[in-house]
Amino acid sequence: MLKIIFAAPRRAAAGALALALAFPAAAQIVIGQSAAFTGPVAAGVQETTAGAKLYFDAVNAAGGINGKTIELVSLDDKFDPKLAGENARKLIVESRAMALFLSRGTPHTQAMLPALVEFKVPLVGPSTGAMALHKPVHPYVFNVRATYQRETERAVKHLSLIGMDRIAVWHVDDAFGADAAAGAAIGFSDVKKQPLLLEKFDRNKPDFSVIAPRLAKAEAQAVVFIGTAAAVVEGTKAIRAAGSRAQIVTLSNNASGGFVKQMEKNAHGVIVTQVFPYERSLAAPIVKEAVDLAVAKGQEGVSPAMMEGFASAKVLVAALRKAGPNPTREKLLAALNSLQKLDIGGMEVNFSPADHTGLVFADLSIIGPDGKFRR
Repeated sequence: MLKIIFAAPRRAAAGALALALAFPAAAQIVIGQSAAFTGPVAAGVQETTAGAKLYFDAVNAAGGINGKTIELVSLDDKFDPKLAGENARKLIVESRAMALFLSRGTPHTQAMLPALVEFKVPLVGPSTGAMALHKPVHPYVFNVRATYQRETERAVKHLSLIGMDRIAVWHVDDAFGADAAAGAAIGFSDVKKQPLLLEKFDRNKPDFSVIAPRLAKAEAQAVVFIGTAAAVVEGTKAIRAAGSRAQIVTLSNNASGGFVKQMEKNAHGVIVTQVFPYERSLAAPIVKEAVDLAVAKGQEGVSPAMMEGFASAKVLVAALRKAGPNPTREKLLAALNSLQKLDIGGMEVNFSPADHTGLVFADLSIIGPDGKFRR
């Protein structure tokens, strides 16, 4: 049975009974997840996890992997990098996770890397497109999505193609923001343009009261807004209050139904980059599979964020199957590094020791008046 646990794991120091309870039964494959189930990105995290759960539940219902069921142990890091690093160690040492999975955030995932290296544990499907996790190749990180740089490059080129010249870039002042802004710079260079404005804002306490009026005064046609859902929500309110009607463009980290709800009346018309096929296009096998499983559970369908979790779960399960009837961390690593031409439903994933990118798909969507993502 799949379990999602948000409480802290039991500590070995609590005694022999607690120690026994903290370690999984042999009939289970424990997968560990540290992500922000509370805080500014909670809506997206909950949806990516729900997408992964769709697939894990289906695998478990069909008998698991060589008779072993998948147990997902999820800890809330509250979008705090320090806590993410601590959670990674707890999951590996106390819960004995065979792999870590679906972390969220660039500095948060980076904080987990020392534990991966120390214990030689793979991390599959980090929910971040940070270039730092792609190049140079990290031996224990296996990405299942395109980079943020590819997303922002695609967004700038699209805006230029439809005739926009006055394009601003706002980005959170951290590793994620700098990385995505670098992709935007590539896009501007390719179309031989310069950003109208380039503004940074604090990750923990963003203040848009100064930069929003500057955007309005400069008569920006669009702003590529790189930040959490909470930041984009507040920043968009400030932009509209300043009198600007600039097109809002944000990245796939905000491709969730929760983000749309938070945006309220400002959601309509926002462009959101995507790293998986259109979640309502049943012509894409991976989408049809996910939608069928969701409908069977009484759900209306899936969101873009759910598709990311679903795809990452498919890759992890494929590697676990390839690792054999008695998988270990070492066998799982070898299996991941040898995944070639893995079809996860119309999308091909390729890993090798020299390439852990997995997928490079990038597209754009726009939020319609009904709150749905359209392409």
